Amino acid sequence: MALIEAQQVKQLIDEQQDFLLFDCRFDLVDSEAGYKSYLEGHIPGAIYVHSDKDLASEKNGRNGRHPLPSIAAWQKTYAALGITPDSRVVIYDNQSCMYAVRLWWMLKAVGHQHIELLNGGYQTWCQLGYPSEQSETHRQAAPQTTLTEFNNLVLVNQVVANLESKNFTILDARSNDRFHGQNETLDPVAGHIPGALNRFFKDNLKSDGTFKDPDVLRHEFQSVIGNISSEKIVHQCGSGITACHNMFAMELAGLMGSSIYAGSWSEWSSDPSRPVAQ
Repeated sequence: MALIEAQQVKQLIDEQQDFLLFDCRFDLVDSEAGYKSYLEGHIPGAIYVHSDKDLASEKNGRNGRHPLPSIAAWQKTYAALGITPDSRVVIYDNQSCMYAVRLWWMLKAVGHQHIELLNGGYQTWCQLGYPSEQSETHRQAAPQTTLTEFNNLVLVNQVVANLESKNFTILDARSNDRFHGQNETLDPVAGHIPGALNRFFKDNLKSDGTFKDPDVLRHEFQSVIGNISSEKIVHQCGSGITACHNMFAMELAGLMGSSIYAGSWSEWSSDPSRPVAQ
């Protein structure tokens, strides 16, 4: 299963099962807030993964706010995190998998098989009264694995070409107001890619921060995308993180084969020649 419950993670720890646990807490406004929260308390044995330093490359003003690293850079990080192709990986954050999904997709996109997201995240762990620790878990590096290029990845030139060809449909994971060019606080240009549909990633969740049931998700996604097949959906958001949340939710619902435009709105809007809709 793509989701794992807190009780199951506790059992894995108690039984000293062989798995890797990653804490992906992050804040778009304060990039060190997630690490500070991790040091204040985390699930025992969890290794911290930084969205900017581990899961993105350097920004140049044209490649978005969280540029996808090269496959060579990702190979090094993959090994530094102690991951091998056979590793069972469990990932969580404290924001209903808002950031954990980026690591989930980056692993999935290079063919990693054993990946689970903690349903409800650290919040649920704490609500159940399970123990936390403050000491940092240091990474045990693994031998470097040769990884294939990212699968299910769409580049900006393909999105530009799609304005004419209409080979796929963009599904924007940002809030409805940002999609319509209102209350934009993160990117200098407001609006959306012409032709895009909108599904706010938080709509994938119940009020307690856990994922909705697969049949509910399937109905809700189909009400947005209509008769478009899931293989023709390309997910986008502000910087390529919460787009992965919609992809995960679609797969949870059995709607497989969609892709990610990792550059997302922050990359698209950095070039004034690219059209903007509101």
